[in-house]
Amino acid sequence: MFLEHKILALCDPETDYAGQLAAYLQDSREFPWEIRIFTGISQLTESEKSEEIDLLLVAESVYFPELPVEPGATVLLNESGLVRWSFLRNVDKYQPAENVLRELLEMYAEREGSFYPRLGSGQKTRIVGMYSPVRRCLQTSFALTYGQLLAERHRTLYLNFEHYAGMPELLPEEKGRDLSALLYYMKTEQDRFIPRMKALVRKKGRLDYVAPAYMGQNLVYITASEWQQFLWEIGESGEYEYIILDLSENMQGLLEILRKCSRVYMLVKEDPLARCKIDQYEQILSLYEYEDVKEKTRKCSLPLFRHLPDQIEQYTRGDLARYVRELIEEEEENVC
Repeated sequence: MFLEHKILALCDPETDYAGQLAAYLQDSREFPWEIRIFTGISQLTESEKSEEIDLLLVAESVYFPELPVEPGATVLLNESGLVRWSFLRNVDKYQPAENVLRELLEMYAEREGSFYPRLGSGQKTRIVGMYSPVRRCLQTSFALTYGQLLAERHRTLYLNFEHYAGMPELLPEEKGRDLSALLYYMKTEQDRFIPRMKALVRKKGRLDYVAPAYMGQNLVYITASEWQQFLWEIGESGEYEYIILDLSENMQGLLEILRKCSRVYMLVKEDPLARCKIDQYEQILSLYEYEDVKEKTRKCSLPLFRHLPDQIEQYTRGDLARYVRELIEEEEENVC
């Protein structure tokens, strides 16, 4: 719920485009405006409520500088690929609607993010950690499958903390729109953290995710307390019921993060080297008094799968999905 009534005017003579874009934006849970559609400039200027417009999204073909909205509150839907009005924010009209939404949310964060309300934690956000000391154990495939299936019924966010995520599908087209950027905003623009997060969130199916850090090595400089604050900020936003953490030991405070999780999944293998790694890890948990992490950890020895999906959106089907779905159903029965 927003603190005040805000209106976005969408002015475009292409009625089909305007209607479809407006429907997509208004259906988005993240969108902070009420939309009013105008199919022509005369309709906009003659409207009795033109003074109530908070932001104007207008097609390049009909824009002129004398419109009744200040330039700072005007976004141009660029149709030509040329920047004719350099003092306006230009948004490519013919890109996917998801990208238009993201650019509008970024503008909202810049202009009015500090007024964005925190929804609070009426229902506590559950954090599920994925971590194994064993390499090449399908941890990321498991975590994404778990997240996709969980997102069918719950608002779920997936975060990957590896230095090299190895999933080109997850990387953004533009560098700098990833986990590192969100951590930067947390430290420098805390009052705008929520709208900044919304602008960076992407989707695979129903699962929300923030792109992994392109320069993952930068994550080693994030302190344990900063990671805890980061997770607290997301939880307090009230946006998600579940946060899935695809963790790596290349980060400070890993054990403290695991302690914050309601459940930890550890993928294991049966070969001698893998067993030695797991034994050493569990000895360290005991040595440093993290027995609670050991108790909340569920070991999973994955069966041999005949085929894994090629695309993330397909992770809800197949052998791995059937295996993970049973785990989720069992966990949710225990929660209830």
